[in-house]
Amino acid sequence: MTQAPFQIIGPDAEAKLDWLKLGAVLEAGHMLPSAEISDSFLYRGKDTLLNRAAWINGLGLLVKSATIFPENAAQNLPAVNGGAALYSDKNGLLEALVDFHLLTKYKTAGDSLFAAMKLARPESKTILIVGAGTVGRSLRAAYGAGFPEARFLIWNRNIARAEALARDFPNTDVAESLADAVQQADIVTCATMVTEPILQGEWLKAGQHIDLIGAYRPDMREADDAALKKARIFVDSRATTIEHIGELKRPIAAGVITADDVVADYYDIASGVFARGNDTEITLFKNGGGAHLDLMTAAYIRDAVKG
Repeated sequence: MTQAPFQIIGPDAEAKLDWLKLGAVLEAGHMLPSAEISDSFLYRGKDTLLNRAAWINGLGLLVKSATIFPENAAQNLPAVNGGAALYSDKNGLLEALVDFHLLTKYKTAGDSLFAAMKLARPESKTILIVGAGTVGRSLRAAYGAGFPEARFLIWNRNIARAEALARDFPNTDVAESLADAVQQADIVTCATMVTEPILQGEWLKAGQHIDLIGAYRPDMREADDAALKKARIFVDSRATTIEHIGELKRPIAAGVITADDVVADYYDIASGVFARGNDTEITLFKNGGGAHLDLMTAAYIRDAVKG
């Protein structure tokens, strides 16, 4: 029996995508039944193979494999690579092979932007991006769509990479001091490969929104204990963050915070609790980027390409 034709969706599809429309898709996706999710990790030193699968009744199935090789930057290669397959919810047939980098770009930065549109103060005018790699570049595009009047600062340990990113966007400058830049920012979004905290709670100020992306392994953190204790904590999914990522797993194990300190995830949006409480509180969002978000994003990309 011959399988029905499937699409191969490449990077050229990006011209049909919109960051804010993706946010609406993510919100609608979390009104569907909760996703079934399965993650597995294989490690070789700093290198990682991450296999993620998700099934949402009424939407479909997705399997995504990601290879994370941090040393690729030295060879001018992307640190994260892989592939993604989208399957029909009706019959399990393969519907699309979606370009991995396109899917990851929109899922990762779109996830963070969606949270920021719920948690950051709407009048936020200064946005700091910590990290000038592939994800940092995606964040500049996404946050630029959500906060078009904002001024951007880029901080990176390798200042030349920060300068290269800043040159490609308007209203974007390089920050030399991370501490000073954090204190200027209304929104701080971190996309680094650090294993020990780079963002210090003593730098934070009232009313900020903190967006943490980089940590994806149990041994990785971007924010210190003081930052977590000063903030109200939100996640995209409790199921893919609390017990899996060092950003929360490590401080919970140490008794710094508890799992109950996580105020809400996206499945709480309908109840209204995934929201900023007032203009002075610090909100902190951990982007876990689970496979259910890849599935929602892949389905959006498929539909956008179909028109």
